[in-house]
Amino acid sequence: MLINETDVKVRYQETDQMGVVYHANYLVWFEIGRTNLIEDLGFNYADMEAEGVVSPVTDLDVKYKRPLRYGQTATVKTVIQEYTGFRVVYRYEVYNEEGELAVSGTTSHVCVKKSNFRPISIKKHFPDWHEAYQKAMED
Repeated sequence: MLINETDVKVRYQETDQMGVVYHANYLVWFEIGRTNLIEDLGFNYADMEAEGVVSPVTDLDVKYKRPLRYGQTATVKTVIQEYTGFRVVYRYEVYNEEGELAVSGTTSHVCVKKSNFRPISIKKHFPDWHEAYQKAMED
C-alpha cells in the first residue's frame, strides 16, 4: 500500500486560545497529505479541474487523540483506504514528534462535473487514475 508522509510545521496562527492546533486546521493538513499522495501517483488536481471535473468531500470523520502545539512538527500519513471506481476514501494519521498518534480521520470523495455537479465514473473518465489507485492499494 502506498503511504505518503508529509511533515507540517505547526504555525502560530494554526493554534487556538488554549495553545493547541485548532481542530479545523487538521482538515487543511489532510488536504496537503491527499494532494501529495496524488502527486506521488503522478497526477494533480489542476489537470482534473482543467477537464471540468472537481472532487468534493462527501463525508468526513476525525478523531482527536493528543494535542499538537505551536513549533512542533507533525507528520501526516495518507493512504487510499477504499476505492470503488466511483468513490475514494482517504485515511489520515497525524503523529507528533514522539511518534504518537495525535489525530486520525478519513475523507470520502467523488468526482463531479464542475458545470452541474453530476457525478462521473473515475474508472471511465480517468482510466490512468483508476489503475494507479488500484495499484496504490495493492502495494
